[in-house]
Amino acid sequence: MDIFGLVLVIAVAFGFAYTNGFHDSANAIATSVSTRALTPKAALLMAAVMNLLGAFLGEGVAKTVSSGIIETPHGKQGMVILWAALIGAVAWNLVTWYFGLPSSSTHALFGGMIGAALAGGTEVIWSGVWDKIIIPMITSPIVGLVLGFAVMLAILWIFRRANPHKAKRNFRMAQTVSAAAMALGHGLQDSQKTMGVVVLALVISGHHTGDSIPVWVKITTALVLSLGTWAGGWRIMRTLGRRIIELDPPQGFAAESVAASILYITSYAFKVPVSTTHVITSAIMGVGATKRVRAVRWGVAKNIVMGWFITLPAAGLVAALVYWLSWAIVG
Repeated sequence: MDIFGLVLVIAVAFGFAYTNGFHDSANAIATSVSTRALTPKAALLMAAVMNLLGAFLGEGVAKTVSSGIIETPHGKQGMVILWAALIGAVAWNLVTWYFGLPSSSTHALFGGMIGAALAGGTEVIWSGVWDKIIIPMITSPIVGLVLGFAVMLAILWIFRRANPHKAKRNFRMAQTVSAAAMALGHGLQDSQKTMGVVVLALVISGHHTGDSIPVWVKITTALVLSLGTWAGGWRIMRTLGRRIIELDPPQGFAAESVAASILYITSYAFKVPVSTTHVITSAIMGVGATKRVRAVRWGVAKNIVMGWFITLPAAGLVAALVYWLSWAIVG
């Protein structure tokens, strides 16, 4: 495989990481900004730094991406499959960013990989898709919703006799910690997905063996993701921070703490890639429902959830079309 093809695929992988960063920056900071716990610039800087640090905290998710989803052939066809998968994911990220829809970059990538693999006639590891993608996609939002509701109820009970103004002020300070934890979890989860694709490209091209992650891959992926985070995703931030429900500092703290906990547990205990978008959005819904069920704008929530379900097939369809076009040119 010529070096040009490898460089091109890695460049597109970094492009995906960049769009992942600005698309998902809202996951870490939308609640803190909406409750005025942090200014937008301070929140973005914090998120970028914590994303960078999080990228060096694990490899389990990256190994799942590089070896547990599709069997890519070596040589030109394998590189075209990866190219098409990444283009499909980037295209879906840009479309959903434009409309301010907090969809999952994670599932856009996996949808692209599956669609390109099917178009290329290569094997999809369906057991891996079920265990590592479908089950976490269904269960993580449910867990986020239930835990968000439960944790917020606990906070309301514990601080039921506290001075409301003082409590909100203290929770606003606590949100700087919970937002940092969320950003660290985002770096831990999402940077590894791009790392896994880059390692897969290196293996396909014959420049790497095994599923270990070279240090230069970790550093460059983390930097690109952090740069994307610093660019910010203001359209999606407005959706998460205000359109689902008007959050106050205790609610923001609860939602971020629950979402961050889910990211760490899935990364270390199960080594499965979950969507940071899914867990923070569902946690916000659960937290908001403790106020009263109607406080959550369920019409907005319904549109978001519909976006979750169409992400895999939509990104997969784009990737399949890109594969057929690309293979017709270079095959």
